[in-house]
Amino acid sequence: MSTPKENPMSWRYCGDQIKRWRQRSGVTREQLSQAANYDIESIRSMEAGRRRPSLKVLQAADELCGAQGMLVGAHPYLAPEPRPARSDVYFDVEKEAVAIYFYEALHIPGLLQTEAYARRILSHHMPPLDNATVEKNLAFRLKRQEKLVEPGVLFSFTIYEAALHTSIGGREVMQEQLHRLLEFEDSLSARIHLVPTGQALPSGLSGSLVILETIENEQYAYVETHETNALHSEPRLVGRLTRRHAMIRAQALNTRESAQLIRKTLEHL
Repeated sequence: MSTPKENPMSWRYCGDQIKRWRQRSGVTREQLSQAANYDIESIRSMEAGRRRPSLKVLQAADELCGAQGMLVGAHPYLAPEPRPARSDVYFDVEKEAVAIYFYEALHIPGLLQTEAYARRILSHHMPPLDNATVEKNLAFRLKRQEKLVEPGVLFSFTIYEAALHTSIGGREVMQEQLHRLLEFEDSLSARIHLVPTGQALPSGLSGSLVILETIENEQYAYVETHETNALHSEPRLVGRLTRRHAMIRAQALNTRESAQLIRKTLEHL
């Protein structure tokens, strides 16, 4: 994870405009939070530019303040640029997502990683990270996993079978990690699908791919390779990557078959 940097000026400007319109119209932060169905701290963070103002908040503020489209009109300018993006920009979109579709070829997705597995990956970063940074990044990764129990959010994890055989941390760490995957066998909100060895499409070996959807029906695609990551919002590119994800997912086993493959792998560890 990269070092947090200053949030985009567009967030800060839009947040300031929400605050100014709200105060000018005599609308309280509590009223706005109720109308938009967001907690007060989220509204405060958006007004301060620490968090990207959502379309729902812009619509509620526009109506309450009589802005006649002046606030809603800012929404297209808040989308992440279709260029290499800092990890924290992705994490901000992940917080807002109501559906997330992961694909990983060589390791277990971060939201499913055990502490031991995640620590092993983070502590072998190249170039090496100091212990304090490793612990900070580990705590953040484990904190992100709280989203797995967030009501109304759907997850799909498509994983190439090779990830089960990549011995990260040794036998005990891998055993614990595979048992962790089996905890989701009966989950209705988090589904795990394995692509068996030999059935992966060549395009599925190019790196990680995540498709995200927000409650406002915005779609994003996040791709990651060596030292490079990008969060895309341009509709045509997101569409192509979404179709690529769908083709990879079509090669995968169903959840029961995937669980059986995990158990079979455990037996041979």
